[in-house]
Amino acid sequence: MGGVTTPGDERIPVFADVDTGVDDALALMYLLGCPEVRLVGIASTAGNVPVHQVCRNNLDLLHMCGVTDVPVSKGAERPLRAQLRTAEDTHGPQGLGYATLPPGAGELTDHDAAEAWVRAARAHPGELIAIATGPLTNLALALRAEPELPRLVKRLVIMGGAFDYRGNTTPVAEWNVSVDPEAWWEVLAFWRGAWGGSEPDHLPMVLGLNLTEHIEMTPTILSRLAAAAGCESTPLCESDERGTRSTAANPLIRVIEDAMRFYCEFHFDQGEGYLAHLHDPLAAAVALDPELVRFRAAAVDVELTGTLTRGMTIADWSGRWGREPNALIGVEVDPATFFDRFIERVGPLAKRLA
Repeated sequence: MGGVTTPGDERIPVFADVDTGVDDALALMYLLGCPEVRLVGIASTAGNVPVHQVCRNNLDLLHMCGVTDVPVSKGAERPLRAQLRTAEDTHGPQGLGYATLPPGAGELTDHDAAEAWVRAARAHPGELIAIATGPLTNLALALRAEPELPRLVKRLVIMGGAFDYRGNTTPVAEWNVSVDPEAWWEVLAFWRGAWGGSEPDHLPMVLGLNLTEHIEMTPTILSRLAAAAGCESTPLCESDERGTRSTAANPLIRVIEDAMRFYCEFHFDQGEGYLAHLHDPLAAAVALDPELVRFRAAAVDVELTGTLTRGMTIADWSGRWGREPNALIGVEVDPATFFDRFIERVGPLAKRLA
């Protein structure tokens, strides 16, 4: 599950750009729990928390999972043009809710995250599966450095946007897009320019809030995960005192429950119930199996100047713009199938760490 390639290694090379983040952390756990995956690099993006904290979270999570050969690179400290906004109210002061990771000894690469994108794509031309679950700043910078990137990457899955759906940052804008809408615009423009709309199989797959908010982690599902790890744990409950810590003996289950408790409390306070939306783990799962989601091709653009609508993602379903599609938009998913796969992968990963 590491990044080192050995002769005859037939695992799938995967590169992840994350702003870790509770759900980003669970997405990485999903990938680390997939025996068919070789995680060849992690790019750290400023978003949920500042980039230095994202780097720390990524390094410490790899250490906790016993992974020593996946390179982690530091990305840009701010968006392309806007001032950085972070989301500690959603993800906690360090980005992982109430969870605390044991410090690892890993170090960052001597090259930045944009260069990490380029190196990974060149090392695995036509094979690399790429996932972006935070603002697209690093990817936009990588495309400036290597415009052929869309042709080198086999598949790109992006979590972000909201299509015919409300935003979670402004009334119309989703968080990842809202942080750096210019980067989103650049990425979509580069991909459209590289393929000219003539290669639908190579369009980026975009999972917006309209899809990912169907992936609702609940205390019941968390209990199923603990059971799959062979671990006894007290189920989370909305009546628990705020900040109650996990009783799980398993270290990874304890981290997950402490992170998810904060996340569930946030969603509860937003009037959404005692649950949490696992946006980013769905992206990890779809990157490996796109058939988990039904997609619809469309020309997509990002509003950059609207006083009330900056960061809004618009899909031209009816072709009024006269443009070729530049993205595949996720429109339907079966949450039960996703959670079965999540538990099948993360449960055994946790069990190995007991």
